[in-house]
Amino acid sequence: MTKTTTPARLPCRLYLITPPAIPDLTAFAARLVEALEGGDVAALQIRLKDVPDVDVRRAVEVLAPLAQARGVAVILNDRADLAKVTGCDGLHLGQQDGSVAEARRLLGPDAMIGVTCHDSRHLAMEAAEAGADYVAFGAFFPTTTKAVDYTASPDVLTIWQETMEIPCVAIGGIDATNAWALAEAGADFVAVSSAVWSHAAGPAEAVRALNAALQA
Repeated sequence: MTKTTTPARLPCRLYLITPPAIPDLTAFAARLVEALEGGDVAALQIRLKDVPDVDVRRAVEVLAPLAQARGVAVILNDRADLAKVTGCDGLHLGQQDGSVAEARRLLGPDAMIGVTCHDSRHLAMEAAEAGADYVAFGAFFPTTTKAVDYTASPDVLTIWQETMEIPCVAIGGIDATNAWALAEAGADFVAVSSAVWSHAAGPAEAVRALNAALQA
C-alpha cells in the first residue's frame, strides 16, 4: 500500500450522509433532490439508526434511484446484508459492524467498502490491508449529528495522503467554513450531514457553498 509515486491529487469531493432518522421519507426525498442539484456530490451514505429493517429497505428503495440517476454512489451504513439485497453500491462499517472480509465476500469485488477509523492510522492501515476501498477519520470538529468519542487532527489526513494509496474521508462537524482546511490537509472526501440538512438557506445552497469552499 505504500506509495512509490506522487500522482496529482483529484479534487476533494462531498460525501453526503442522511440524518439518523427520516420521519417523512417523501419530504426528505425532495430535499435530497435539492441537495444533489446544488452541485457535485460523490456519494450518499444512508445512515439510519435504531429503525426496523423494513424502514431501511424502504429508504434505500426511495432514495437510491434519485442518487444513482445522478451518478452518486449509494453507501449503506452498518448492514452488509441489507446493502446486498437492496442493491446499494457499497457499505460503510464502524469498528463494531463486522469485518471487511465478510462484507467483501457478501457484496463482491465491485462493492465500495469503507471503514470508520476514528483518529487512528493503525486502524486505518488494518482496514486498508483487509481490502477496504476508503477509510474515514474524525471527528475533526464538534458535531451534534452523533456522539463524539474521538477527536482527530488534520495531521492524520496529511500523513495518510503521503504514505497510503486508498482515499480518506474526513468527518465530523464539517461545513463551508472549515471544509477547505481538511481538503488542504489531505482529505479526498469530506463527509457532511447537518451542515446540509440544517442549512438555513436549504440543502441546495449548502451543497453549493461546500463545493465553492472546496474549490477555493
